[in-house]
Amino acid sequence: MTGAPITFPRGREVVLGISAGIAAYKSCELLRRLQDSGFCVTVIPTESSLNFVGKSTWEALSGRPVSTTVWENADSVSHVSLAELSDLIIVAPATADVIARIAHGRADDLLTTTVLASAAPKLIVPAMHPHMWLNPATQSNVEVLRNRGMVVTEPEIGRLTGKDSGIGRFPETATIIAAVQELTNTQPLLQGKRVIVSAGGTRESIDPVRFIGNHSSGRQGLAIAYEALKAGADVTVIAGETDPFELPGATVINVKTAEDMLKVIEQNFVDADVLVMAAAVADFKVDQDSPVKLKKDELTHIALVKNPDILATMGAKKRSHQVIVGFAAETAHDIENLGLKKMQSKGADLLYVNDVSGGAVFGKEQTSGMLLGMDIASRAFINESKYVVAQEIVKEVAKRLELHG
Repeated sequence: MTGAPITFPRGREVVLGISAGIAAYKSCELLRRLQDSGFCVTVIPTESSLNFVGKSTWEALSGRPVSTTVWENADSVSHVSLAELSDLIIVAPATADVIARIAHGRADDLLTTTVLASAAPKLIVPAMHPHMWLNPATQSNVEVLRNRGMVVTEPEIGRLTGKDSGIGRFPETATIIAAVQELTNTQPLLQGKRVIVSAGGTRESIDPVRFIGNHSSGRQGLAIAYEALKAGADVTVIAGETDPFELPGATVINVKTAEDMLKVIEQNFVDADVLVMAAAVADFKVDQDSPVKLKKDELTHIALVKNPDILATMGAKKRSHQVIVGFAAETAHDIENLGLKKMQSKGADLLYVNDVSGGAVFGKEQTSGMLLGMDIASRAFINESKYVVAQEIVKEVAKRLELHG
């Protein structure tokens, strides 16, 4: 791997605070649905809430360590690091006690300290007995939180613990997720869909030291993988040589050669909805690579043979409900017509053609090129963020999946 580590945009990190109400068990489902919607979730339970749902449950569901006090992992100053990491803080369920403590600026456990230290948007989801919710003290505290810009949902009416019923019931998970999506301006365009993204360049060995490769950093493919995750997809990244990256929530399979990449894609495409072939696959490989290092005077010529055309191979195997996005790199002036011809010949539904004239695009954060499709108007991008292009590709893919029904 080469180049600087890839830094992905903010927007996927959620802190889920759990306070000590019987509705805490319902937040297990909320955590799962947040993950389905593309969010990475860190759980902060209050000490008392562990009487309802234990620490090991939260760690198993979130896949992340769970702390309840500022004294755990003190070397990382956890309340500050979590506050800086979070793009959204959700407290669900929020008891009358934790609402009061947040309203009064208390910082006496990890949850309230993190809330106080964070500038991220905050969603408070109350759940409690009707008398506690309707108590003027609670209503005053809720008004304080709303005046400070926090979103406080209204509890629902229904059955509570024991024989009690009335206002104070924890909202349905779908209602909370809708509030989260509105607050974060996200849309689950690909929720429930399986997306494969190839990224980076392949390397074809000449001998144990030398190889045939290219300048691809993998940034465009990884940007698409990030946006697909954000849209709720189950994402598998098949990575050749890329700049260093970490992409929580994605399954990453590393490959070296074009043949390796084709084999892994074929294995995974069977159950996939979408394939995005953003990798820069080497067109040729050495006819016979040497198991020992070749001396300089032995390298008078290299016999090359064609690598498999992965895009065309998968285009021929594509079923009616599947969508394939291709990529092309061109330096000629007429990139649109070249791209359209490639899209048609390879069986792709969409194709993004990069203008790499003068060494542009590779390893850069911006791209120039055109997004093409048989039934859409061509869209040009000039020195645009690769994430903007990725967002447009995700939107177009979602439209096609919807049409395929």
